[in-house]
Amino acid sequence: ALIVIDVQNIYTNPDSELYCADSEQTVGKINGLIKEFEKKKLPIIYVKHIHKVDGSDTGRMFDFAGPAEDFNFKEGSDEVEFDKNLIVSNNATVIFKNRYSSFVGTPLEKILKENKVSTIVICGFMTNFCCESTARDGHDRDYYVDFITDATGAPALTTLDEDKIREVVSELLSGGFAEIFDYKTYISNL
Repeated sequence: ALIVIDVQNIYTNPDSELYCADSEQTVGKINGLIKEFEKKKLPIIYVKHIHKVDGSDTGRMFDFAGPAEDFNFKEGSDEVEFDKNLIVSNNATVIFKNRYSSFVGTPLEKILKENKVSTIVICGFMTNFCCESTARDGHDRDYYVDFITDATGAPALTTLDEDKIREVVSELLSGGFAEIFDYKTYISNL
């Protein structure tokens, strides 16, 4: 099953504080994966990160980001909508989360079990938060995990640009959590 994580405006709008400089190319690769999964009639699950406007469901999510009233991903805001360029399949399965892992507090595992899925394929945003957390959590729930590195994106950090974040996360995950692929290699072997 393809898990399309948080392809939302907060990461693709150049005016956003979480803008990912490579987002256009990343969304293009995600769309390529979606098309291939559609052709093969394999499950695709879209994930959206959303919080209640009052912040009552944020828990510890924003401990390191400043005051609780200043959080992102508020329901009803434009930043939580899917990027306009994302291909959203007909009859798409869309789940909503309010934690980094797409498994926590969502029906993801139930959907995977109902579809007899043994391998999850990770793409989306952010490489080093929701994508990495979902990959690790999926592994610990006994799924095989394929992580499509260049079909994930992240805003640059103080000392790491987007490519370096992808490289570091891939190296860490490859040590025992996931098989690491670039888009071109994965598509050619799907």
